[in-house]
Amino acid sequence: MKLKRSGRMVDLTAYLLHHPHQLIPLSYFVERYESAKSSISEDLAIIKEHFEQHGLGHVQTVPGAAGGVKYIPGIDHAEAEATVEELVQLLEDPSRILPGGYLYVTDVIGNPRLVNQIGRLFASIFSSRKIDVVMTIATKGIPLAYAVATHLNVPVVVVRSNSRVTEGSTVSINYVSGSTKRIQTMALARRSIKQGSRVLIIDDFMKAGGTIKGMISLIEEFQAHIEGIGVLVEAQEVSERLVDDYVSIARLSQVNEKENRIEVEKGNYSLNGGHA
Repeated sequence: MKLKRSGRMVDLTAYLLHHPHQLIPLSYFVERYESAKSSISEDLAIIKEHFEQHGLGHVQTVPGAAGGVKYIPGIDHAEAEATVEELVQLLEDPSRILPGGYLYVTDVIGNPRLVNQIGRLFASIFSSRKIDVVMTIATKGIPLAYAVATHLNVPVVVVRSNSRVTEGSTVSINYVSGSTKRIQTMALARRSIKQGSRVLIIDDFMKAGGTIKGMISLIEEFQAHIEGIGVLVEAQEVSERLVDDYVSIARLSQVNEKENRIEVEKGNYSLNGGHA
């Protein structure tokens, strides 16, 4: 389709935003817009500058016959801080306290805008890692895992407490819950992960880390590799942590049911390669 330059740049920008982490040959855009390669390169240079100035990520150009252009989603420090602060304030609402000291967080996980923003934050944190698949465990972590996977442009696999007929044969393991110390079971379809895949684990909440430890063991059964662990909220008061290398967005410091008070602080996240 032949477009004016303004229309071409709008369409080109939208295309990149909807195809993150995908290497696209310049020849594709030449044919798509019926424009010269030099014109497309100039457009991409402008978009690249704009994205980097506004913290939207990076546009990488790969030279050579097999090269092209790739958009890597990102988030700048100010926007990341604002997202985390919004999450902290939401979680500190005392009306979330449930009997037994539990917290109601379904509305947070069900907020598409916030979850998408947190997904972009996680994708930015792990942007330097080569990730083939995002793994989570049913059920609350699923929306967050899909948000992260969307910005990384990779599939999602969901670990469940029991197998389903529709998933075919499965691999099951027993693991010890870090909080209750009970032996539980998790299962994953054999077709979910290919041997040698690089996996990013995403979970909504981590206390001692028993569930994540179980997922790590399950990944090893597939002869796959852990590329990172992302946790939305971690509990601070834990006597023994079963997982050490992880990234958290928020940290739950205290739930005081008697005083009707919740204390939440920023997690250990960093925008520099996923390390605390």
